[in-house]
Amino acid sequence: MYHTNLYAMKKSFVLKMCRGVAYLMSLLAIGLVGCGNHPKLSVEDLRVEYSVAPNNVDGPVARFSWSYGAEEGRTFTQRTVKVCVAQSEEALLAGDYVVSSKREAAPFQRVSLSTENLEPYSSYCWQVIIYNAIGGEVCRSGVEWFSTANLRREPWLAKWITDGHDKNYLPSPMLRKRFPVKGKVKRALLHISAAGYYDAKINGKRVSEDWMNPGYTHYDKRNLYLTHDVTSLLSKGDNVITATLGNGFYNEYAGMAVWEFDKAAWRNRPRMIAELHIEYVDGGKDVVTTDKSWRTTEGEWRCNVIYAGDVIDARMRVELWDDPTMDDSSYPSAVEVEAPSSLLLAQKMPAIRTVESVAPKSMKKFSDQHYVFVFPENMAGVTTLKVKGEAGTRVEVGHGELLKKDSTLEVRNINIYFHTVGDAAFQRDVYILRGDEQGEEFTPRFHYCGFQYVEVRSDRPLELDMNSIEAHFLSTDMESVGEFNSSNELLNKLWRAVRRSYQANFYGIPTDCPHREKNGWTADAHISMDIALTNFDGLLAYEKWIDDYVDNQHEDGRISGIIPSSSWGYGDWPGPVWDAAMFIIPNYLYNYYGDLTAIEKIYPAAERYLAMQMKRENKDGVVDEFMRGIGDWCYYRTVTPQDFVSACYYYYQHALMARFAELLGRDGAKYAAKAEQLRDYINAKYLNRETGAYSIAKITAQALPLALGLVPAEMEKLVAARLNEAVVAGGYICDFGLVGSKYALRMLVKYGYVDTAYKLATQTKVPSFGGWLASGYTSPLERWSIGSGPRFGGAASANHVFFGDVAAWMQSDIAGINYDESAPGFGHVIIRPHYPEGLEWAEASLRTVRGKVSSSWRREGGDIVLNVTIPINTKATIYADKVHEVEGTGKPMRFVIKKK
Repeated sequence: MYHTNLYAMKKSFVLKMCRGVAYLMSLLAIGLVGCGNHPKLSVEDLRVEYSVAPNNVDGPVARFSWSYGAEEGRTFTQRTVKVCVAQSEEALLAGDYVVSSKREAAPFQRVSLSTENLEPYSSYCWQVIIYNAIGGEVCRSGVEWFSTANLRREPWLAKWITDGHDKNYLPSPMLRKRFPVKGKVKRALLHISAAGYYDAKINGKRVSEDWMNPGYTHYDKRNLYLTHDVTSLLSKGDNVITATLGNGFYNEYAGMAVWEFDKAAWRNRPRMIAELHIEYVDGGKDVVTTDKSWRTTEGEWRCNVIYAGDVIDARMRVELWDDPTMDDSSYPSAVEVEAPSSLLLAQKMPAIRTVESVAPKSMKKFSDQHYVFVFPENMAGVTTLKVKGEAGTRVEVGHGELLKKDSTLEVRNINIYFHTVGDAAFQRDVYILRGDEQGEEFTPRFHYCGFQYVEVRSDRPLELDMNSIEAHFLSTDMESVGEFNSSNELLNKLWRAVRRSYQANFYGIPTDCPHREKNGWTADAHISMDIALTNFDGLLAYEKWIDDYVDNQHEDGRISGIIPSSSWGYGDWPGPVWDAAMFIIPNYLYNYYGDLTAIEKIYPAAERYLAMQMKRENKDGVVDEFMRGIGDWCYYRTVTPQDFVSACYYYYQHALMARFAELLGRDGAKYAAKAEQLRDYINAKYLNRETGAYSIAKITAQALPLALGLVPAEMEKLVAARLNEAVVAGGYICDFGLVGSKYALRMLVKYGYVDTAYKLATQTKVPSFGGWLASGYTSPLERWSIGSGPRFGGAASANHVFFGDVAAWMQSDIAGINYDESAPGFGHVIIRPHYPEGLEWAEASLRTVRGKVSSSWRREGGDIVLNVTIPINTKATIYADKVHEVEGTGKPMRFVIKKK
């Protein structure tokens, strides 16, 4: 449908299109920006909902944040701030605000404002004003803009649409709408969602550089829409918008794996909804919406399966489908269908985008119908194939992490749960050529693979070379915020491998592996939280995943071991280690960002979960079924008893819930009391007070109670000594699973065994972190070894991030950058580096919500020189030659630790 002048024209405003020097000077001239009373101070990095100039703000509250900068090394303490929102920059200067809020003694560089006075589908400018202790204005930020979308979350004008086929029909739905543009366009925003994925174009050009939009959810509980600025894609006169829809997890029709997505209650034919809001220079407005006036067909996308690949038959391409001049009157009308869920919300987390485009490093030609390409590193994403051949030639492109001895593709380590269904085969794309003389190019759009090796087979001769294929490393596009480097190249390579593995395992949700499962395993995620937040700005992505937890929970309080889940993964077998993610992840977000949103979201679900477990407790106050849960998963040889590990995490769930209650101003006494009761139970049953041994006295058993705060204070050193002995006696190898991998290094360093930790971290004998690299792998493994070198040695992923906390440990314990739980959001920074024997220097940085923190040290002439940078408006405790309490200036501070 085509709507004209739907909204009344509002007061005119100038959109922020560029901020050149002349423009900035004009603002300074009228007094709109500047820090005249504090000339070396600046307010920087203004964000709404933690995003720069977002165009899809919706919901009752919006969060405004900023950081500080300065030309010289001066301290500054934020006292009173005012966030002002207006319809124009002139209105900001005049004080004609739509909404504003002045906060005294503001602890955070963030203010949340009600959106009640804002209008949907409108643009606003805003700035921050800083005041001193007596109310005088100190500084004004520059001006930034944001736009609202469906702010009130009211019913859309558009309808959900699809074609006339049912969910078992394989070819992808293609939809199309022609529409006129009547004049010069000032701005055009496309608000669009799909159940499944959409690949949308306007006049033949994609509406964004994103992949696999929107994010994966419990589709029957909530759906997400994105907003794309498509101003540059429109032209006066006839235009056309087209979309091809993919199945994703919404319609996993093949049932080729074990996770029962083919039986999901939400499963249906892919569908979409969209509104294109056009604003003209002359003030007029139009809205193009999805409805039954759209046209449909099918084309070259013959089928697609998230675990398999895309099947593309270029002979079926619909010519001129993306051309606005094409007469589509003979094509079937779209079908208006029910919404997948009752919630359609803006997707705030970043979309999936290309991290890196990668060329192969070598190619082996077995014949003119069989090639294998080798890429430098393991990754996740898709490949583009450029090929020239006869019409009807069938080309199969397989992806895997290993090679067989004969250098052909090996997938047995990751295909154990799969069977082929028709053309859908695990990690394999199929292309049918139409025989273009100039050659053809194929790129899948509706799935992704985990791979380092690509095998191309065809049923007719093809001539391929190193330029025939390109890999696209894809991931949810979270901003990079962390760095690490050192004199030990093994540590540097390991840090890079873990970081890339983390990216390969975030596709709208944190996953365990990018190929075999693609599932949001809960313990994998919480074990990896420091990896996440020391490297990437992950708040919005994890807040989305907390919504998935809420949607995943059954009425009785149970959650699944994978989230989202169609039905698989519920029951007692995941156990408290996995369920603890619903407590641990919100706690991390609060510690790193100082934002309570995730805790507020999860609190009712966490209450239901703990109430459910309480009803099942035995006389000791634990749940017998926990014995069947998963504990220190993927251990090497030593099995840490499940009852012990589960009891520890059950304690930790209650301890965190007591903290949540306190933070939210609720009564958490029962949770605190339960935590204390469980602490006493664990120490009475599992702790030998004479020797300091917990349970079996191995690495995980000693590290876990220290990390979770279970150990009596007077016994911590003795328990830590037993931990050190366990590591040394074992030969400095990683004889533990994912729980031990999280806490062993950290607890060794905390209690003074720095050199032991360093030897463990840099060990190359299997099992070890360094052993992966020494064996030829380029990413962390699911097990400590899956064969001698990158060859098949059993069913296990070669791209699992859950053993990778060693990378975050480098930043927090070697370089020494740490948050302080008592001042969340890095209001107070703890810099406590360590200097293991054999390491000459190390450096790390982290862009926090307060600004950039950096720490670097180097041995010089027997001394150690430490350089630290702390952001303005931030305090820090620095452990150097002595303990220094400092205020941040944004400039480096130098300390010398003299050789003793």
